[in-house]
Amino acid sequence: MEIQHGDVVLRDMRESDIEDYVRWFTQETQWSDWDAPWEELHDDEASARKKWAVRYEKDKALSDNEIRSRFEVDYDGKHIGSVSSYWIDETYTWISEKDIQEGQKVYQTVGISICESGEWGKGIGTQALEAFIQYFQDRGYDEICTQTWSGNVRMIRCAEKLGFSVCRRIVGIREVRGVKYDALTLKKASAQADCGAQK
Repeated sequence: MEIQHGDVVLRDMRESDIEDYVRWFTQETQWSDWDAPWEELHDDEASARKKWAVRYEKDKALSDNEIRSRFEVDYDGKHIGSVSSYWIDETYTWISEKDIQEGQKVYQTVGISICESGEWGKGIGTQALEAFIQYFQDRGYDEICTQTWSGNVRMIRCAEKLGFSVCRRIVGIREVRGVKYDALTLKKASAQADCGAQK
């Protein structure tokens, strides 16, 4: 599957992407300083190659009508990162899809990693995330969230451009390079009715 949106393409994983992930998880790791910097990267080249080869085989098996939880991001013909999604429950906490109960309030939550630092600051992430959100909205998901930390100013700015606003802030729960930051959940402004500020 492939989606063209502005200057970016969202697409399924290709085998050639594996080596990009090996590089991003073992050498060119600057992106991880912003994605979730409290989570350390522990991969060596062999384990990273194995992990992403497994991911490729799993993605390759998807049929065209299956809903994707992630896409690779291409810009100007180059693979530069990915968009991905997961579920959170009514308390805005991660939940496995298999654990969601019938009738339970859950939110599709989207994120983006532009791993090629030379492409930062060009609005590429905003275009890619907008396309990913549209992909879910076209399939009937009308309440979309994203989660980040208060030090990730670029991600907050991107989310605000796309109509998100903060609906939950947990003060001081994230420590990054010795400084405490807030954990943020943001929701699309069009779906704010049940989104109270919680601390």
